[in-house]
Amino acid sequence: MEFAFTEEQAMIADTVRAFFAENATSARTRAAMKATGADAGFDRALWHAFASELGLAGVGLPEDHGGAGLGILELALVAEAAGAHVAAMPLLGLAMVGRAIAAGGSDVQKSEWLPGLANGDVIAAAAWGEGLHASGGLLSGTLSFVPHGGAADILLVYTGDDAWLVDLRGEGVVATNHVTMDQTRPLATIVLTEVGAEPLADGTAAMAAALAAGWLCLAAEALGGAQAALDRTVAYSRERVQFGRPIGSFQAYKHRLADMMIEIEQARSAVYWAACAIDEGSDEATLALHAAKAFCADTYHMCAGNMIQLHGGIGFTWEHDAHLYFKRARSIMSMLGDSQWHREQVARLILGAVA
Repeated sequence: MEFAFTEEQAMIADTVRAFFAENATSARTRAAMKATGADAGFDRALWHAFASELGLAGVGLPEDHGGAGLGILELALVAEAAGAHVAAMPLLGLAMVGRAIAAGGSDVQKSEWLPGLANGDVIAAAAWGEGLHASGGLLSGTLSFVPHGGAADILLVYTGDDAWLVDLRGEGVVATNHVTMDQTRPLATIVLTEVGAEPLADGTAAMAAALAAGWLCLAAEALGGAQAALDRTVAYSRERVQFGRPIGSFQAYKHRLADMMIEIEQARSAVYWAACAIDEGSDEATLALHAAKAFCADTYHMCAGNMIQLHGGIGFTWEHDAHLYFKRARSIMSMLGDSQWHREQVARLILGAVA
């Protein structure tokens, strides 16, 4: 099989790479990390330019509700470019909630929420609510570790039986941000006290779409971050001189870079395979998603660790961006299922098919 981007996809990839390179700078990311309250870990100016000026928030949403009507492959291209710069914005929530409403929401729910998500006016987050109590359309309970939960306007909650949409701007909602390892994607605790919630028309379809989008978004972010870690390390290897030679000329150094490149190319294939499988409705989509999330997360973690080590002493400092990549890589490994869990799902799917 020969895979190639269409002209439109190549243009999207070029556009988002240029946008994040210009706007998601280290200085702006660090400023977002220092912010407090709802803006903690959130570059709102970056989000506004991303969503309103370029219209990129609607890439994976239906056209008749304000989106661009494109597929999840285009969403993956956006996530890859954002991950390459550790962008401090709630892309994961947008991907999960937007795709969930598009797949399982009623016509009224789509009309009410999708336009706001597509233009960036509505910030979304997703969570699992095993401890929530539902009674008469009201939800009560505590949700932990909600990505960008402190900034969210709408929350998608899956209780095991139903998928609910919760407007976080009303009464009975208390969101508390926490200082977490990855400050570019802060986690919040959200306490709901008899808050009105609306069940999605098809909760099963909604959560399947949310998980698919979440896994692919994280895998694509990991791919972009791993590639950036390699690119920055290669650039440093050409500039840093020891014993009268660029350090990149030493064999041991080159071997580490080669290992990173090989893993990244496999991760790239995994992301595009999963994205194409979803867009084409392939029976392999679930298998591909689990494989992509596990492999890309592990690859990013390895590349970010090598980035720190191959930069030597400066790589361990707060002033260098290497730690931003490592922290994002570590958080991706544990979000929406760790790599071991995803590999177990791959094994079950393969062994079940053989049996």
